[in-house]
Amino acid sequence: MSKARLGILISGRGSNMAALVAAAADPTYPAEVALVLANRADAAGLDHAAAQGVATAVVASKPFGKDRSAFEQAVDARLRQSGVDLVCLAGFMRLLTPWFVEQWRDRLINIHPSILPAFKGLDTHARALADGVRWHGCTAHYVRAEMDAGPIIGQAVVPVLPDDTEDALAARVLAAEHRLYPMAARLVAEGRAPVVGERVLLHPTVAPAATTMLNPQEG
Repeated sequence: MSKARLGILISGRGSNMAALVAAAADPTYPAEVALVLANRADAAGLDHAAAQGVATAVVASKPFGKDRSAFEQAVDARLRQSGVDLVCLAGFMRLLTPWFVEQWRDRLINIHPSILPAFKGLDTHARALADGVRWHGCTAHYVRAEMDAGPIIGQAVVPVLPDDTEDALAARVLAAEHRLYPMAARLVAEGRAPVVGERVLLHPTVAPAATTMLNPQEG
């Protein structure tokens, strides 16, 4: 069976991109990284991807100014040129328009550092600490036009400790992201996380161990 071809979009160091690249290096992983694309030429993740033998590209967003449509059409064209099947956002600091989201509907996923729908947007760890929540975490989800919204593929939780700082909590959540995102991309690549009525129904063949991190299928 041919492997799914991933296109990973980054804006900075792309640590979740690195986790996906590392997962894809396993011959048994059902996807290969076809392209890492950044909207900034100075994105540090480009060097890491290139060092791993992964094709890279830059579609700089700044020259497009406020013309989001033209920028996204250029990104879309580059992804299609590379034969991408599944797009993974990994610290891509651009809000995508409904046009782009619909072009890649149910083939566009994201990792967000909170247990959605809580703490959409930025500064999630500081907000979690300020609200005194007991649990925090991350969510892998299909992307929809609304910010940080879409059918949830899986979630991972970490405890919020009494003496936590924002940096300490962020590091704990990031480690969970690096485990969750490759698992979620695997399920999508294998067709085991279909969207039915705007909810993800995990395929019965998902390994029981995965349910410690992923939302269980509803009966």
